[in-house]
Amino acid sequence: MIRTIRPPAVAGAFYPADPGQLTQMIQQYLAAAPPNGPAPKALIAPHAGYVYSGPVAASGYRLVQNVRDKIRRVVLVGPSHRVPFYGLAASSADAFATPLGEVPLDEEAKEILRSLPQIQISDVAHQSEHSLEVHLPFLQMVLDDFTLVPLVAGQATPSEVADVLEALWGGEETLIVISSDLSHYHDYWTARAIDAETTQMIEQRNWQGLTGERACGYVGIRGLLKLAQQHDYHVTTIDVRNSGDTAGDKRQVVGYGTYVLHR
Repeated sequence: MIRTIRPPAVAGAFYPADPGQLTQMIQQYLAAAPPNGPAPKALIAPHAGYVYSGPVAASGYRLVQNVRDKIRRVVLVGPSHRVPFYGLAASSADAFATPLGEVPLDEEAKEILRSLPQIQISDVAHQSEHSLEVHLPFLQMVLDDFTLVPLVAGQATPSEVADVLEALWGGEETLIVISSDLSHYHDYWTARAIDAETTQMIEQRNWQGLTGERACGYVGIRGLLKLAQQHDYHVTTIDVRNSGDTAGDKRQVVGYGTYVLHR
């Protein structure tokens, strides 16, 4: 049987295409991140080029590393930047590849997703999308063997997203990762003010107040926070910075935040 592999689309652009360079870069980010914090059931983390958002994402993945012996499946939800559609898009691929190797897709989850009306199979939605891909090398570095449930979010209600996450929630073997950057293209100080407000909303699980102006992955975040409210999970902020902190220019920045959902 021929296996279908979704190849990396942004290796060499968002992160190094060379496996050695990529490994070294992620190791440096993880080593600089604080080692202690709550054990994540879910993570909200950014998806920009590594030089911009890598240190912020690493702050969450450092905590995932602490529970690597438990996690066997990762549900990864990110916004669609290129293809407009309704609902959430799953992939027909057997595995997703990065310079660090292949990650197999979870077959049991594929069966669950087939029964949900808001799910469609769309390889076009996944083909060039970076919002999921940039998380995979981090996951490959901090986890042992795991399967992947990749979902690109189009236009979907908080309830539609929450229902999908609920169906895939599982136990401590399942990690949920919601991919999102924060505000886009404000000056440094304006961005800091907006992102501080957004952070407060996320901590308070105020999913009703979130918009695409505050977080490009708001569709996924709203669904997660709605579920967090229902199950009384807490949200802890791990790191909030912007590209003016990580890569220099403060005239026009993009905000990044990492948040952990935990008991």
